[in-house]
Amino acid sequence: MSVAAQTLRPPSRTLMFLEGRAISELGAFLGALPLLSLAPRGDGHPVLVLPGLIASDMSTRPLRDFLKSKGYAVSGWRQGRNLGLRAGVQDGMVELLQQMNEVSGRKVSVVGWSLGGLYARQLAKMMPQRVRQVITLGSPFAAGPKSTNAWRVYEMASGRRAEQEDPRFGGSLASAPPVPTTAIFSRTDGICAWQGCREQASSMSESIEVESSHCGMGHHPAVVYAVADRLAQKEGDWAPFDRSGWRSIVYPDPNR
Repeated sequence: MSVAAQTLRPPSRTLMFLEGRAISELGAFLGALPLLSLAPRGDGHPVLVLPGLIASDMSTRPLRDFLKSKGYAVSGWRQGRNLGLRAGVQDGMVELLQQMNEVSGRKVSVVGWSLGGLYARQLAKMMPQRVRQVITLGSPFAAGPKSTNAWRVYEMASGRRAEQEDPRFGGSLASAPPVPTTAIFSRTDGICAWQGCREQASSMSESIEVESSHCGMGHHPAVVYAVADRLAQKEGDWAPFDRSGWRSIVYPDPNR
């Protein structure tokens, strides 16, 4: 990670106060369900959805219910509130991912929101033979922990220093997983510096930009559609998100 990335400042107070728009984004999601129904259906493979800091599976229910309606075998993380890497959390995620893979006989796609996205990336590094792809929503993997407005909350909730990485949990956060990886980010994110939520483009990785709050990213219509689009790809036939046509209006160029 570069010095510039390590010293990124968190979003401004103005952007943080604008996080209240997450409520209206939930309303927009409910109103957009008829249009979202046009998103491609899946092939039934298992999908694990991980919540953000101090959030629980309740926060990801709109996204999980939508993905279930598209034919996926979806699971929440089943560990209550996400209070950081406390004792048993890593083992619980590893065991659940392994179980989902073995019961279905298929690789698991892992979708993680914020801190959950960091977990998703690390699980894929530890268990690439069990993970089909990773999708992160506003996850600050490419910046120092103090590039967010939530680092103090993390330290209080987890009892760990924000800078502390566990080498037993996938190693460096910034390195890309060895599986297809999509990082969804917003320049108006009020919690995490958007620059730290982007992935370097490669043959197996990409970034998708949306105009969303951080707290509403898990149910923002543009995010939900992009997640469904990525999950619907055939296994072993991953390609970058297509921004042509109407999508160029909804999804800005992430490299601008």
